Parts: sequence; structure tokens; C-alpha cells
Amino acid sequence: MDSIIQILKQNNLSVTDGRRKILSLFLNSDGALAHADIEKNTDSHFDRVTVYRTLQSFVDKGIIHTIPTSDNSIKYALCKDDCKEGHHHDQHIHLLCAKCGNTFCLDDVVTPSVQLPQGYVINQVEVVVKGVCKNCNQ
Repeated sequence: MDSIIQILKQNNLSVTDGRRKILSLFLNSDGALAHADIEKNTDSHFDRVTVYRTLQSFVDKGIIHTIPTSDNSIKYALCKDDCKEGHHHDQHIHLLCAKCGNTFCLDDVVTPSVQLPQGYVINQVEVVVKGVCKNCNQ
């Protein structure tokens, strides 16, 4: 079975042309994608709302995760295998390349432990590092 169809079915999502094409973009991407990247690389018959709803359903199901950017927008990247609906386990660093502008998940670099004062509760830790990616540093 096609891996895209398998991912959608495992997450109880109907297999639509839009979901297949958007998920294919993520599977074939080295870095994170913005909403505009997805719109630009899919057929023009997918409107902004369809793309947004598809991305949100992928986030909700644990297929992709969000990455904050320096301009207060959001990028999206594939989750690891241990993410599931309503519970992400993507506790890694994201690198925003100053040269090419791409954002990369650094899966081998774990976010630092954060100890909050009593009474505070952590829901999510997001760390974005600005620097130069390995492709631009050659």
C-alpha cells in the first residue's frame, strides 16, 4: 500500500486528493514548510482554507508539528513516529538558516530541561536556533 494512503488511514483520515498531495510535499521535503510553500506547490484548485484545514487536521492527528518563526508565522514539519493524536513528542531543536531561510528539525538535539517554579505547568517547549544550515555552510 502507498505510504501516504497508509499514514492517512492509520490516522482515521479519509484519503482525498488534497491530503495526499500535501502529505507528499512533507514526505519529499528536507525542511519545514510554510502555508505559502504548500499553496505554491499544489494545484491552484486548493484554496487557502482547504490547505489550512488539512494542515490543522495533520497537526491534530500527530502527523506534523508546528514551528514558530521569527516573523510570528508558523512552519510545519513531519512528526516522528511516536507522535499521536493530541500528543506530540517532538522535543527537539529547530534551526532557522539565515542564508537560505529554511527551517530544519534537528532530531538529534534534545531541548534543554526547563524547571519552572511550583504551580507552573509546561505544556510545550519550542526552541528555535538561528544560524547557518549544513548546506549553506559549505
